[in-house]
Amino acid sequence: MIHHISNQIYQFVDTCNVYVLKNGKQAVLVDFGSGDVLAHLATIGVTEVTAILLTHHHRDQAQGLKIANARHIPVWVPHTEQDLFKEVDQHWLSRELQNNYNVRQDRFSILHSISIMGTLKDYQKIELSGLSLQILPTPGHTTGSITIILNQDQKKFAFCGDLIYAPGKLWSLAATQWTYNGAEGIPATIVSLLDLKERDVIALLPSHGEVMKDVPSAVDILVEKLWNLLRLRGQNPRLFQLREKPYEAILPHLLKHRASMANTYVLLSDSGKALMIDFGYDFITGISAGSDRASRRPWLYTLPALKKQFGVTKVDVVLPTHYHDDHVAGLNLLRTVEGTQTWVPENFADILENPRSYDLPCLWYDPIPVDNKVALNTVFVWEEYSLILYALPGHTRYAVAVSVTVDGKRVLAVGDQYQNDDGLLWNYVYQNRYQIGDYVKTAALYQRLQPELILPGHWQPFEVTPEYLMAIMEQAVEMENLQTSLLPEEVDLGSEGFIARIQPYQTIVRIDSPLTFTVEIQNPYPQAEVLTVNLVVPEGWEANPMKQQLKIEKSLVLTFQVQPPLGLKVWRERIAVDVSFGNHRFGQQAEAFISIKGREIL
Repeated sequence: MIHHISNQIYQFVDTCNVYVLKNGKQAVLVDFGSGDVLAHLATIGVTEVTAILLTHHHRDQAQGLKIANARHIPVWVPHTEQDLFKEVDQHWLSRELQNNYNVRQDRFSILHSISIMGTLKDYQKIELSGLSLQILPTPGHTTGSITIILNQDQKKFAFCGDLIYAPGKLWSLAATQWTYNGAEGIPATIVSLLDLKERDVIALLPSHGEVMKDVPSAVDILVEKLWNLLRLRGQNPRLFQLREKPYEAILPHLLKHRASMANTYVLLSDSGKALMIDFGYDFITGISAGSDRASRRPWLYTLPALKKQFGVTKVDVVLPTHYHDDHVAGLNLLRTVEGTQTWVPENFADILENPRSYDLPCLWYDPIPVDNKVALNTVFVWEEYSLILYALPGHTRYAVAVSVTVDGKRVLAVGDQYQNDDGLLWNYVYQNRYQIGDYVKTAALYQRLQPELILPGHWQPFEVTPEYLMAIMEQAVEMENLQTSLLPEEVDLGSEGFIARIQPYQTIVRIDSPLTFTVEIQNPYPQAEVLTVNLVVPEGWEANPMKQQLKIEKSLVLTFQVQPPLGLKVWRERIAVDVSFGNHRFGQQAEAFISIKGREIL
């Protein structure tokens, strides 16, 4: 039976509460349950469902979506959790089961992939069937949960999924345990609830439980109890302090984010504009298990405080120090919601725009449009500041140091180049394309620039002394000598241990058309040698050329075309290159993945 809630809002109790937002004979459904709601819509005069909007991926919200697909009803899902709908078959095949320490409830997902019309992006405003809706990020029950706000007659109704069950109660505590023995979803729930409360919604409409019309009371009771639970666990003791004051001034015109995963620094202009150096995961309450898309959630939680407390009128530009997700995850949100321009150093702009092309760790899931590719070693101006970017290989080949004078101090933002508050512990990762000798280059750069203040990516800013500059050079030389002595002298496979790379690394296409790949190869010998490259493809596939042979001095890039069989659908099929130099066969030195799908790729 469908119950009338208010004006155009109806409720159908199923495996979850399904809300029917009615406008004439059309309706938008919030969550779907088993799909039984469809058989009851005629009783309230609904003849057409124009959209189904999901608040989160759990099976009780979504188990009937195959019915919606069969009836061609458009399905919209939270952007963060899209893969747990349209790619859940792959999720089930890859999810660890034995010796499993990942207790996140991603296994409470639908059993098979479904087709979606699109994704619901955080802070997005949409119009459906004459209804005015806004999407808000409200992590807690899951990392990617959203609340859908209906604006009706100047009143706001919040369809909040399983963020709250009743005043002082949750539908599930287990769902808030995003890691083994963790409680990450509890502080996330607290700050999400407080955000909803401050938005003056007049009713909370949960996925389980009754509608709550006294929103401040319902929120306050639950927040107090959840805070008591956190105190008993000894976790997130500064939650309310950080929420109240997420940014602190290092200098009058330079701020540090106190609650982000990787440090965000904010350069303030007297115009009221701000430039951010790095912006990954804003107001982090804890990182959930796994590294799939649904485990990572950027948002813009602290921007209102930044604007109110420091007079910022616009986040004008964001400038990342390197490509890693914890430094760039929020760039697309800033760009679409705030109109922030993305200025990216030229040495890794393509990685942000084409992440699937690269075999690198810590890549963000979506392409990040670049508004301005900034040249290295060249002065550029933002407002009253002059900045210069310098290549900073070490933590990763694709990084820069940002040099700028702020309030009379020479400041250098260096990302994750070193670890610890003293800035002395190396932070190199071989697969980030670290090369032996990178830290000698770093020390030389620091000595040349003579910064007074260094801004690290995860640690506290610190004043630079002559002793520090001397120490990092001495240690870098020692490390270079030691690492060099540990590897063979006869052949140089480089720090990464491989002499070939295929690009693009991941190819996902809808049809079985010819695919073009480039292969970058390094000669591991000091003298010119004859290179033989054989492309390895699955049986029945064609490659042109299948084999190439030529003499090379140092390195080169070759091009191949691969033709899959007609009509093929495949997920992550592998190709490789088998490399020989002279009489030494190094074997299959690099691989790449090809997926061919019969439906739209989002």
